[in-house]
Order: sequence, then structure tokens, then C-alpha cells
Amino acid sequence: MPQAVISGTGLYQPPHIVTNAELVQAFNAYAEAHNTRHAEAIARGDEMALVGSSVEFIEKASGIKQRYVIDKAGVLDPARMRPKFAERGDDELSLMAEIAVDACKKALAAAGRTGADVDAIFCAASNMQRAYPAMAVEIQQALGAGGYGFDMNVACSSATFAIEQAVNAVRSGSAKCVLVVNPEITSAHIEYKDRDCHFIFGDVCTATLIESADTAVSTDQWEVLGTKLVTQFSNAIRNNFGFMNRSEDADPDARDKTFRQEGRKVFKEVVPLAAAHIEAHLQALHFEPTQVRRYWLHQANLGMNQLILKKLVGAEAGGDLAPLVLDTYANTASAGSVLAFHEYRADLKAGDVGVICSFGAGYSIGSVIVRKK
Repeated sequence: MPQAVISGTGLYQPPHIVTNAELVQAFNAYAEAHNTRHAEAIARGDEMALVGSSVEFIEKASGIKQRYVIDKAGVLDPARMRPKFAERGDDELSLMAEIAVDACKKALAAAGRTGADVDAIFCAASNMQRAYPAMAVEIQQALGAGGYGFDMNVACSSATFAIEQAVNAVRSGSAKCVLVVNPEITSAHIEYKDRDCHFIFGDVCTATLIESADTAVSTDQWEVLGTKLVTQFSNAIRNNFGFMNRSEDADPDARDKTFRQEGRKVFKEVVPLAAAHIEAHLQALHFEPTQVRRYWLHQANLGMNQLILKKLVGAEAGGDLAPLVLDTYANTASAGSVLAFHEYRADLKAGDVGVICSFGAGYSIGSVIVRKK
């Protein structure tokens, strides 16, 4: 059975930064205008007044200090509170494919490959720009790749779930070189009018090249020792936007048509699930959590990651053991753990073991255990 390795990663970083202070200013202006418009209903007790946000609240709740977005003006416009993208014609490269191609080309360059070397592409993200044609097939054409491609969605675990499919394809011999790409335009599905979540997400795209070790030419190879996936149904994180909304005569701007979550419940339930998942996966491969050189965890919440690591290694974990990109990029959905791996692996030595792990809506948890070659 061929050995699968990660031979390169790539990152698309959007052009605009939105600081917490900018986001707070926009939200508070929106909240003030809303409260003025609904003053009578608020006075009668029929509606609740919107409470303002603050930089201190955001950093304490999440650890986030800024985020990257593709469009800044629309997000910070109190009269709009969502990005503004120009609609593209069917014969133009779509926005999601555009950022995916950028990240894929960087991953290919890092691995010493070209699009012609790729024989499978999996586009895995928390939301797709459209139902069909598949984003992966559009990306395949733009890269000049062969083989096949398909889209998949397991929310914030989409990347790790797709990496397992890529590893399995290489090990089975059905593919020798597979691109996994995670174009996360999260600014389009977050509700910027909701104080409890208006700060959570940022836009980004990551790409990972998985190859057969027999043919890989990269000088930076990571042997995939094992992958492990699990799902458990939960409504605690949900987005009801979909193609049937129009047939249900649903309000496209209704609150349930964008990201929403019960944050405290998610924290309480996911932390023990993720810690137990990682520990069981490591034990199955005859490793103890303390033998892991680095954990590249899903970047959703600083406190969540700290508690998971405390359960695993029994002590407060610093940035060397579990590097943070959340403060700079915010939650980038499925791209988060791959982004951490992309930015914080260069200092590891041959033989070092690491864990890439995601957890998110579903609930879904995926882990990929790798060893530097």
C-alpha cells in the first residue's frame, strides 16, 4: 500500500484587515440606529434593545483581535452589514474558485508540482458558492488538472474530512496526487447584526497537496500516520440557508439563514469530545498526548483550545505546543487547523509528530496525525 504524505500547503490571504475596533464601531452604529427606529416597541417591552459590543468583550470571549475579509466596505457599513460582491457571469471564474486557485498554485509550487500532476481535487468548505457545477471541477479546469473533482461539506471539519478521502485515494492507488482546497468566504454567512457572533469569522483559503511518497519530490514531506473522523448530531451550530428556502416562501434575511450557535453549549459539549477523540486516535497509533510535538487545532476559540490541551497534556499549553492563528485571522472555519499547520511547522525536525484536528458543526471532529520525514 502506498504511503501518503503531505508535500505542500498554500494560503490565500484576503486584501483587507478588519480590526475589533472597526467592527465594534460599525455594530454599535447599527445598534443605535436600530434602537432609535424601534424605540416605541422597546419602551412597551415588545422588543429588546440591542446592547453595544466592545473590543474588550470580543477579546475576552474569543481571543480574536482582527480578521481578513475579501470586502471591507460592505461589512463595516451600518446600513448593510454584509460584504458586497459583484455578480460574475457564467463564463467568468467564480470568486470562490479564484481564491482556491490562488491557494492551490502556492501549494503546488511548494511541492514542486504543476496542475498537470494533479489527478484529483476535493473542494471542502463550510459553504459552497453554488450547488453545481461543482466548485472542484471549475478549479480543476482553471489549474489544468486531470482526473476528477468533487465538493464536500462537513462545516468546520471539511478540511480534515477531505484529507482523509485524499489519503485513502493515494493509499488505494486510485490517485497519486490529490489537492484538498478550503475556500472559506465566511464573511458572507456570518450575521454581523448579532452581538454574540459578529466578530467570529474571517475569510481565507488553504490548500493541501497529498501525494504518494514514492513519487513526491518536495523537501518538506509529512507522513500521514493516520486519520480519524467522527460525527454526532447537534443543532447547537446551524445555518438554514438552502435551495428550498424559496419553495418554503422563507424570508431570505431571517436570522436562521445565517450562522448561529449556542456558544456556551458548544464549548461545554465539544471540548470533552475533541480531547477524547484526539487521545483515542493517538493511543490507537501507540502515542501518548505528551509525545506530540505540536497540535494544530481548529481555530474557533482560545479558551476552548486551551482547555482541550489541558485535558490532553495536563498543563497550560503555550504557543509552541499549540500555535494560535485565531488572533490574527479569526475563525476561518475548515481552513483554521490547516492554516495553523501551514504557518507553524517549519521549525519541527525529522521524526517529530503532530496532530491536525478540527471540530465544528454537526458535531464533526476530524484528526490527522503526521510525522515529519
